[in-house]
Amino acid sequence: MAIEFSKLILNYPYFISVIIFSLGCLCILTQHNLLKKVMGINIMQSGIFLFYIAVGNIKGGIAPIYDPSLPEATLYINPLTSTLILTGIVVGFSVTAFALALIVKLYNFYGTIHAPDIIRMRSLG
Repeated sequence: MAIEFSKLILNYPYFISVIIFSLGCLCILTQHNLLKKVMGINIMQSGIFLFYIAVGNIKGGIAPIYDPSLPEATLYINPLTSTLILTGIVVGFSVTAFALALIVKLYNFYGTIHAPDIIRMRSLG
């Protein structure tokens, strides 16, 4: 048991990212308020971003900026993960803005942002 616990301690960023992603998924599945569902999507995105940061990190690595004064065998972190995270943040912001705009339109049309009430109103005609 001690060996597995030590592996968990060594890989804590992965473990925490799975917990954050799971909390966001739980928020989406259990909440009926559309704003809370959007917040759950953002929590899930944060878990994914943390996972990418953990994958791209190299112990003892530095930012991938060329400096001629550094020795030849310098370890650099992977710049691809940083690029993916920046792109993900922009896409996540866009999706959140679009979802909030749709929620405002739904509220103006139905008078509520509670998903079961909207479904019930749609079925009534």
